[in-house]
Amino acid sequence: MNWSDSSPGAPSGAAEAVYAFYERRPYPPPLTSLDEHRDLYRNPERRRAQFHLHWPTKPLRGNREILVAGCGTSQAARYALMEPDAKVTGIDVSTQSLRYTRDLQRKYGLANLELHQLPIEHVQELGRTFDQIVCTGVLHHLPDPDRGLSALRDVLAPEGALHLMVYAAYGRAGIYMMQAYCRLLGISPSDTELRDLGATLETLPADHPLAGVLRRSLDFRNPDALADALLHPLDRAYTVPELYAWLERCGMRFGRWYEQAPYLPQCGMVAKTPHAARLASLPAPAQHAAVELLRGTMVRHNLIAYRDDCPGATAPITFVGDRWRDYVPIRLPWTVCVRERVPPGSVAVLINRAHPFTDIILLIDAAEDRLLGAIDGKRTIREIVQAVTKDGRSHERQARDFFERLWQYDQVVFDASQVTAASAPGVGDGGHPA
Repeated sequence: MNWSDSSPGAPSGAAEAVYAFYERRPYPPPLTSLDEHRDLYRNPERRRAQFHLHWPTKPLRGNREILVAGCGTSQAARYALMEPDAKVTGIDVSTQSLRYTRDLQRKYGLANLELHQLPIEHVQELGRTFDQIVCTGVLHHLPDPDRGLSALRDVLAPEGALHLMVYAAYGRAGIYMMQAYCRLLGISPSDTELRDLGATLETLPADHPLAGVLRRSLDFRNPDALADALLHPLDRAYTVPELYAWLERCGMRFGRWYEQAPYLPQCGMVAKTPHAARLASLPAPAQHAAVELLRGTMVRHNLIAYRDDCPGATAPITFVGDRWRDYVPIRLPWTVCVRERVPPGSVAVLINRAHPFTDIILLIDAAEDRLLGAIDGKRTIREIVQAVTKDGRSHERQARDFFERLWQYDQVVFDASQVTAASAPGVGDGGHPA
């Protein structure tokens, strides 16, 4: 569809300002090549790991209906490339962003991709439901994020999964200070103004609230990214409690953080504080809220959520009871194992490169290294323990603790689709759809 005054989804007011902004400054910065992504996606374990991150208890399924809501300049094309057996639909309000996506679609022959110029609030006009919805970096720019999230909930299949990313409040304090600065000076998103703004940011003192964000993000070197961060006409951010309340208000239920270690009191520097055990005794939402306050610099929340009425919900990954023995661990392909210059008593250090905090590293000893080396994506934890140890039963507790740590530190996901129904707790045990 094309925007016109008579279009039912035509933007107005604040939405019009957002639409005009992205027409002038499409974001993310457009790509002309997806070759690097194509090479990554040739690894089937990457797709398998992504699937079980969303659905740990479901058998792997490729032929999904995927919606990329607010697809920007390339995201829908990347999903179509990554999931060749899926039918991918991308929607966006920006004509320019969709034009760049169509260029990639033609270049890579993405027959499984269709695109629509459509605001998220009007997604029901597609007349379809989706197994998986991806909406990252979008809903916080809507005039009414509740309306946007509720609209996505309405087209999410009953057992579908929503990958959501929104801004986090505390780590963006410096960004909001500079947004106010730019408004006071009337800075516009022209090339000249952005060049001058970039030069100004280089003069900020090292202890300015924005300085840490600048050091951690290469995006600010790109004019379009700089405009999106500091000159956007509309954005908001969420604390963890606000995020949980927002999901509940819109008929959704929190599933897990995409990278969960930064929110857990068992991981990184938080585990070494005098409050670690006290934090771990709190309910999960309170743990996450407290750790967000303690870390203080999170700039985004990246999570997976489900409908609150998902039928046949199963328990989340848990190491209480016996079901963990039948989990099949899958190494995440974007993790690394460092074996040089490790601390005494350790043989390796495990790092997830997606973590924004450098303290989240997992030291492993020789016995744990043997368990790690036996992970092949096929064997269950029970089979791994039996293969690695002479007396598997006597080593099960240590193995359980190790695989739980691997999972907490985002080193593995689990395929729990073969866990027997008898060993799986039900919804009454505090489960969520998986």
